[in-house]
Amino acid sequence: MASAGRDERDPRIGTAAAHWSHRMVTNGVPLADFEDVTGSISRWDEWCPAWVARGNVHDDLAATAEAEGRRRSAGEHYATAAICYHFGKFLFVHDPDQMRDAHDLAIAAHGRALPYMDPPGERVTIPYDETRLAGVLRKPRGVERPAVVVMCMGLDSTKEEMRTNEDVFLDRGMATLAFDGPGQGEAEYGLPIRPDYEAPVASVIDWLEERGDVDTGRVGLWGVSLGGYYAPRAAAFERRVRACISLTGPFDFSEAFLHAPDLTRAAFVARSHSPDEHAAADVARRMNLAEVAHRIECPTYIVGGALDRVIPPEHARRLAKAVSGPAELNMVEDGAHVVNNRPYRYRPASADWMARQLHV
Repeated sequence: MASAGRDERDPRIGTAAAHWSHRMVTNGVPLADFEDVTGSISRWDEWCPAWVARGNVHDDLAATAEAEGRRRSAGEHYATAAICYHFGKFLFVHDPDQMRDAHDLAIAAHGRALPYMDPPGERVTIPYDETRLAGVLRKPRGVERPAVVVMCMGLDSTKEEMRTNEDVFLDRGMATLAFDGPGQGEAEYGLPIRPDYEAPVASVIDWLEERGDVDTGRVGLWGVSLGGYYAPRAAAFERRVRACISLTGPFDFSEAFLHAPDLTRAAFVARSHSPDEHAAADVARRMNLAEVAHRIECPTYIVGGALDRVIPPEHARRLAKAVSGPAELNMVEDGAHVVNNRPYRYRPASADWMARQLHV
């Protein structure tokens, strides 16, 4: 596809590139792939097909490596294919059929990567409200009944995006369980966004207790972006949570929703199963920590980006002031949303902090 002049490009492409370039590269998209794909398209309708085509390149490399017995390479290629497919679908809500097809490719490629990861991952399904939530459990090598970090997704992230986030905890001897909750990933089609996120978190911990291969006396919560609301919300009610990390989450999502990029608002309308933005705003108003943050008694690590254009940094400061338990605020002065442009300023430190809280 020939590239059009920048003034002719659909502004949504520029929005996606400006807001999410660091996230995409930090979480596994090769920089050259990001530049090639975003530089080759001029219409938003081309976004998902272009990323699927790039994912297919990595999927083919994975299949070749797998056939030749090169397991490590196969896993790396499958994981890269999955992340390309994922970012093809993550905000492509205007075309549900195409979005779902790309999502299915991401799930399949990530599933093929799991046994080849180091440490390997296990696809799991968790009973919840007469259905099941899909997740990925990874456990550190050589650790019997490790502490576990339950990872809460955001508005447009899914478990297939979490590998690099998981690794910092696994490297420090903690297990990770990334799961798709209501309105997220595999659950987004049948279950709308749920403001009282303590309900799915309780189901996840119940299920972990039944397994017995992780130490549910040492459970941490981690949440990214909108998940940075979900994790503290759950910690306010779920006493089995020993520590909580919130990454640039909203204190009052209704404030952020009004000023969010168009693509983000459209994704929230779709994943809250709302008929329009007005109805979605009603859901957003229920996503407010003001009346529950005082219930958070476990230690909380809060990351804010002073340059965040999606969730204003003041939200992190408000959460730090509102909790009852110990709070550590890491405000990254040159950090954008989720501080994906400076991950080294919080990822190692937050994982070290979690290890201390869970007595690893």
